[in-house]
Amino acid sequence: MSNSSLLKPTRRGFLAAGAALIGTPALATQAADPTGYDPLRPPPEPEAPVRHNISSFRGLHWEPYFSTLRNGAILVDTRSRALHFWGEDHQTYKLFPSSVPLSEEMTRRGRTSVVQKVVGPSWAPTPSMKKRNPEWPDYIGPGPDNPLGTHALYLGWKYYRIHGTHDTRKIGRRSSNGCIGLYNEHIAVLFGLAKVGTQVLLI
Repeated sequence: MSNSSLLKPTRRGFLAAGAALIGTPALATQAADPTGYDPLRPPPEPEAPVRHNISSFRGLHWEPYFSTLRNGAILVDTRSRALHFWGEDHQTYKLFPSSVPLSEEMTRRGRTSVVQKVVGPSWAPTPSMKKRNPEWPDYIGPGPDNPLGTHALYLGWKYYRIHGTHDTRKIGRRSSNGCIGLYNEHIAVLFGLAKVGTQVLLI
C-alpha cells in the first residue's frame, strides 16, 4: 500500500484500497518480524498458478502426528494447504482447505495449542506495523471489514492464530504472513469442535 498523498487517509479509503490485502491476514514468524504479524502487507509478487490434484488434498490418520487425541488435535499441512481436525471421541474428523504463509521465512512449524477462542475478533496493528505504515487504522472491530473473519483460535505462539476470512480468494493460496486462514463457515465449525487445550501441529 503506497503513501503517496500528504492527506490523512480516511478509514473508508484505507479499507477500499486494502480490501484485497486484509482478507486473510496472518503474522510473520519471529525471524521475519519479531514484533507481530502484518496482515495488510501485500504479497511481494503474484503467486504462480498451482495445479491441484485430488491426492494433494486427502484425509490423513492422526497416529503419525499425535500420541493421543486428548482435547482433540489440529494438523496444518502447509504443503497441501489443508487443516485436519480429529476429535477426542476418535470419531470426529474434519478436513478444510486453508491459506498458508507467503514464504518459508514467514512459516512457523512445530507444536503448540489453542489458548483462547474468540467470536467476532478485533484486530489492531502491532507497534512495528504502525511505525512502518502510520496511515493504517489503530483498530478494526468485529465485522465485515475485520481481517480475522468471524472466529479466531489464538495459539500458544504469540500473535499466531487460526481464523476466518471475509476474502475467500485467499483460501488455498500462499496469502498470509504466518497465520492460517479458513473460510468463515469452516472456522465456525472448527471453533465449535476445538477447545482451549486442543493440540496444534504445523508441518
